[in-house]
Amino acid sequence: MRIALHTRLKPGCEADYEGAHRAVPAELVAAIRAAGAGGWTIWRSGLDLFHVIDCDSYDKLLGELAGLPVNIEWQRYMGSFLAVPHDYSDGDAELPVVWDLGRESGDA
Repeated sequence: MRIALHTRLKPGCEADYEGAHRAVPAELVAAIRAAGAGGWTIWRSGLDLFHVIDCDSYDKLLGELAGLPVNIEWQRYMGSFLAVPHDYSDGDAELPVVWDLGRESGDA
């Protein structure tokens, strides 16, 4: 399953946010993988952040991470940079797919 999310930084937090992601705790990375994520990529355009998560089950991923102290602390820390966070409470919060080349039949 592939999930796409959008969040937004507070102005002036770009460098700190990117710096934090150069030092994601190894314990958190291991927990994300153990919870079924095969990939998580974040792109930044100005203040907008676009996340793509490849995982077995998004609900399972969130459920397994929810109570972990390392994730709770990371989310608190990341929250200090975000003007529009993903609050993980709305199952419909992921971005809808508009078009996917991988599903294109090639018919004109």
